[in-house]
Amino acid sequence: MNRVEFLDTAKNYITLDRAKTHGKAEQNFDAIARGWDWWLSIRSDGPLTGYDTAMMMVIFKAARGATNSSHADNMVDLVGYGALAGELGTEDA
Repeated sequence: MNRVEFLDTAKNYITLDRAKTHGKAEQNFDAIARGWDWWLSIRSDGPLTGYDTAMMMVIFKAARGATNSSHADNMVDLVGYGALAGELGTEDA
């Protein structure tokens, strides 16, 4: 794809496809921000790790799932990120 095609595709994603699937971006981003704020408030013991990233992606997908429980992709991704977090969290244990 060229730059115009990328821009046109992105425009469709954020104005049509994603809005239909996940609701208003502003509301979804606010929900994600609240979840990430919570995570960061309890993980203040140093720099973020890969484990933190995986867990924050679980929160991201949970926030998306809260507004559209019928979109199976959210749950598949949530489980996948959870498995990765599990592996990363137990590597050094």
